[in-house]
Amino acid sequence: MNGATAAMLYQASTWVLPVVFAVTLHEAAHGFVAHQCGDDTAWAAGRVTANPLKHIDSFGTIILPALLILIRAPFLFGYAKPVPVDFRRLDNPRRDMVWVALAGPLTNVALAVLSALLFYGTDLMAPGPARWVALNLVHSIEINAVLCVFNMLPLPPLDGGRVAVGILPRGLAYHLARLERYGIGIVLLLLFVLPWVGAQAGWNIDILDWVVGKPADALIRFVLAITGQSA
Repeated sequence: MNGATAAMLYQASTWVLPVVFAVTLHEAAHGFVAHQCGDDTAWAAGRVTANPLKHIDSFGTIILPALLILIRAPFLFGYAKPVPVDFRRLDNPRRDMVWVALAGPLTNVALAVLSALLFYGTDLMAPGPARWVALNLVHSIEINAVLCVFNMLPLPPLDGGRVAVGILPRGLAYHLARLERYGIGIVLLLLFVLPWVGAQAGWNIDILDWVVGKPADALIRFVLAITGQSA
């Protein structure tokens, strides 16, 4: 194994646990709050668990992050299998939809804060393991911030879209909810396809940085500030 391959594998190993924990607990949180609000669909399916094997999506949790690492993408992203939620079974569907949706991103914020606090423990470790653990924690803060911000974009089926549908007047909420089947396509078009087309024409249309990158950086600075870590 040459040095470049070893370095790449080492770098990849510092992303695996952060990605798995971030997407697993994000989805489990949705199911847990749904259960508290009257819908036991996810609970009955065994999805309210921290066991990553119940949540891992072969492409979204493994292949996609690995590809992004291999091509040295400026960001890392992944996702798990969505937790099934029957919003009609919630005690108060419009209100509880908001809490169920917020549970995932808020869990990501909590994980980022926990990772920043655990960083203090690396001072008690030997230099070799401490470096590996520190990189895991840094990447955990980064991936949780990106997941939180990305999922809060106000377009169904993302969590921010669910929140918007729950709090907007019924007329506006109805029209926004109807976009759900096209939501992911619209997100991919705006965040990835449009910037690529712009780059071919010599235009800087980096929407991903505007709506995800900069807010995620701000969230990371906030997490570091409240935990007493330096940026």
